[in-house]
Amino acid sequence: MKFLENYLHKMEPNFVKGGKWEKWNPLFETMATFAFTPKLVTEKGSHIRDGVDLKRTMITVVFALIPCLIFGIYNTGHWGMVAEMGTRDLPYWADMGTKFLMGLKVVLPVIIVAYAVGLGVEFLFGMLRGHSLHEGFLVSGMLIPLVMPADVPLWMVAVATVFAVVIGKEIFGGTGMNIVNVALTARAFLFFAYPTSMSGDKVWMAGAEANVDGFTGSTALGDLASFMGDKPVFENLQAYTNNYSFMDSFMGYIPGSIGETSTLMCLIGAVILIATGVGSLRIIASFFAGGLLMGGVLNLIGGNPYLDLPAYYHLVLGGFAFGAVFMATDPVTAAQTATGKIWYGVFGGILAILIRVLNPAYPEGVMLAILFMNIMAPIIDHFVIQGNVKRRLKRLKTA
Repeated sequence: MKFLENYLHKMEPNFVKGGKWEKWNPLFETMATFAFTPKLVTEKGSHIRDGVDLKRTMITVVFALIPCLIFGIYNTGHWGMVAEMGTRDLPYWADMGTKFLMGLKVVLPVIIVAYAVGLGVEFLFGMLRGHSLHEGFLVSGMLIPLVMPADVPLWMVAVATVFAVVIGKEIFGGTGMNIVNVALTARAFLFFAYPTSMSGDKVWMAGAEANVDGFTGSTALGDLASFMGDKPVFENLQAYTNNYSFMDSFMGYIPGSIGETSTLMCLIGAVILIATGVGSLRIIASFFAGGLLMGGVLNLIGGNPYLDLPAYYHLVLGGFAFGAVFMATDPVTAAQTATGKIWYGVFGGILAILIRVLNPAYPEGVMLAILFMNIMAPIIDHFVIQGNVKRRLKRLKTA
């Protein structure tokens, strides 16, 4: 690869200011820095000597997402086959190759559209502002497809990606400047702009819309939320847990967004993020703790099967684990102080379960909870810092 690096350095004068291809400098710099380590180094003054840069950080997150992606492809294929046959009585691990290919045909176009549109928007802003593209969208481009229903139209993915990149990031200054998670911004936009395509019984299985009348593609959370209405899907909580066992929910053998169903795959990703220092153990652990705490409080209140659902069950349903591991830990939008990360995670977990249970029309509360905590993160850090300042001043006065 040395010859390619030398060739890029030889071409560089044509793209710098005054060169004949000056206007294409953002594209050239992006390609060069993505493939090779930049040659710019700090020559004087104190600086950090570390091989970890933004590129390596983002690639690490993408690697951590691979277990969720692979399982999501297979899970999408399985439930697509279920929808095609019109029955849920289909062995989960039968016809594995066929199911994976079916899932790949659904998921791959969503990934391609998200990356193509998102990078296109970022390139446009780079040309307008005269700066190179950053690696931040490597993660967002993977997260956006994973939080989408399997049957989401591709044009909606494109519109949501444009909205998320422009409104969620670029207007704040680009990578590292956004105040809310980009992927969740895309999901929130679609949910409120096109609610019928992001909720209900027909969007979680590819092809369910074209199936016979009477077939339901509802999710575990959707069926659980029905206990808050007049026509619950199951007679009682025992019947529900028999249909959606804890182990099936933990493993991810249930319908849902493409990459969110398997808590096990999310925890594998969490281990990678924590081991490499990219993800925050404080945020992940406190987010789960907050959800468990809120679930326990609701158990004490009781009154209907939804409130009586064991607290630990909430942690493996919907996108709770995915949000805790990959969304809440976003280093740009999360709290920055050590103590603040704990409070940020606890309140995020509490809000996620609170919204989920108290608003049966919107059983998946993780998205709104994390977006709200993104906004509150600077305030949390402010109070933590002020608390530290007051304690130090008090110690100085008493010294």
